[in-house]
Amino acid sequence: MKCPHCGSMDDKVIDTRTLANGEAIRRRRECLSCGLRFTSYERIEERPLMVIKRDGRREPFERQKIERGLVRALEKRPVSQFQIENLINEIEDEAAQRAKASNEIASEDLGRMVLERLYALDKVAYIRFASVYRKYNTPDEFIQEIERLGKGQGA
Repeated sequence: MKCPHCGSMDDKVIDTRTLANGEAIRRRRECLSCGLRFTSYERIEERPLMVIKRDGRREPFERQKIERGLVRALEKRPVSQFQIENLINEIEDEAAQRAKASNEIASEDLGRMVLERLYALDKVAYIRFASVYRKYNTPDEFIQEIERLGKGQGA
């Protein structure tokens, strides 16, 4: 560590303390050249989870976007806020697991995760979300999806 006073690279650690529930370390150091004591901090550098959009753009994962989509799909349905929170947590956890190596996940994968969970939770919300996610353009596409749902072939 470079001394902020003389620029020497020779120092010794005098004291080390863990901060912020183990997410940071504070070190007191002493420069061996000039004797100045100074503090350094170590923190884990986390890369944000990135979502690869259909057009190839990448943007940071936003939990709020999933929440907005779920709340709209589940509007006026018998699903509690607690269930919605659990759903969002499950999706976020699974997305982080799938993207572990590259820290990237395709938006299509996120959409499928939401659809799978909505299919199990509430079929009407599933259809609502699918209509936006799959970009239905005609009533026939809705009817086909509802027929697949009736046959147990959703998600």
